Amino acid sequence: MDHYIDLKLLSDPEFPPTQLMNALFAKLHRGLVELGCDDIGISFPDSPRAGHGFGSRLRLHGTAAGLDRLLAFNWLSGMRDHVQLSELAAVPADTQHRGLRRVQVDSNPERLRRRAIKRHGLSEEQARQRIPDHAGKTLDLPFIDLYSQSSGQRFRLFIAQGPIQANAQIGTFNAYGLSHEATVPWF
Repeated sequence: MDHYIDLKLLSDPEFPPTQLMNALFAKLHRGLVELGCDDIGISFPDSPRAGHGFGSRLRLHGTAAGLDRLLAFNWLSGMRDHVQLSELAAVPADTQHRGLRRVQVDSNPERLRRRAIKRHGLSEEQARQRIPDHAGKTLDLPFIDLYSQSSGQRFRLFIAQGPIQANAQIGTFNAYGLSHEATVPWF
């Protein structure tokens, strides 16, 4: 993780920043999946100043070769009018590090009811009484709205930012650029 690229959202009167960030992130995810990348991490350097959201900047972290390979794939098609792409740059010396990971929660009461019916042999009415509509858990974390390629369903990708650390933790990243063990430079 010695290089990075910043993607800054440009203001657009037709689309709010959250919608543009959702679209940008979806395109990044598809690009990482198609390339089979596990060496590119992400961060949202504006998130502390953006309140509960992610801000207007998505930062990609990796090696110069890995980031060049991603950019050569042309995963940004359709977003170039909405994004200002920085030059590939070296990570500053003596930077801190931070982990970003996905957090999942059972938040769909219908799915919880189906599971209770299957696992506990409950009737639909019993499951509805046991698991009311407001029973789904919610998280107080920022999220990206995405659509599942397999099911076509919309879901929220909740992202937790870990504590700032002095040393980097090595590991692999998933197709969202997140990791449960690896950190990215934080500056």
